[in-house]
Amino acid sequence: MQFDTFLFDLDGTLIDSLPDLTTAVNLLRGELPLPPLPQEKVAQLVGDGATMLVRRALPKEAFSDSQVQRFLTLYRAHLLDHTRIMPGIDNFLMQHQGKKMAVVTNKPYDLSLAILCELGLDPFFSAIIAGDGKHPKKPDPQPVLRALQELESLPEKALMIGDHHTDLRAGRAAGVKTCFCVFGFGNDGGEPYDYLAETPDDLLRLFPADNPW
Repeated sequence: MQFDTFLFDLDGTLIDSLPDLTTAVNLLRGELPLPPLPQEKVAQLVGDGATMLVRRALPKEAFSDSQVQRFLTLYRAHLLDHTRIMPGIDNFLMQHQGKKMAVVTNKPYDLSLAILCELGLDPFFSAIIAGDGKHPKKPDPQPVLRALQELESLPEKALMIGDHHTDLRAGRAAGVKTCFCVFGFGNDGGEPYDYLAETPDDLLRLFPADNPW
């Protein structure tokens, strides 16, 4: 099937941000004080936005909106210490340069834009639909539908690429095909998907460019 529109999740799909997210989570826990969580555990908490990440990372009695804001402050200070492009994903983006592409993430807009700009990914994307706008977060389909609207794309010609069940649910509910990325740090949560990419290189195999460089 030929797609003219690619919608990407950010964390765990375009970028490996897990080390820096883990740093911020553990700095927050250390202030309470609570023992640090291993990176593998933090990976299980990511995917539904900062509020849910903090809620899951703290005991129920320690959670508050102010702790979410403190987490974001700590995360901003370590946003790009170790965050990198997922190996091989830049090749896919370059091969498909000129296609309609957007980032659909539950991460706040300012943090998403800062990372994309610093890593040199921003020129590939015509839209960034983030998790702090007026629309609901994934798994609600509204962020995906908003991206399609901004790109002037049809659902049947679009693909949602992500590493988390929120991406799969949002894409399916919006009427677009979905690709689950095993190489990320999310999980499919038992949600169905149309394509499976075990590595970023699989994306080019599954969706080859019309005019490869």
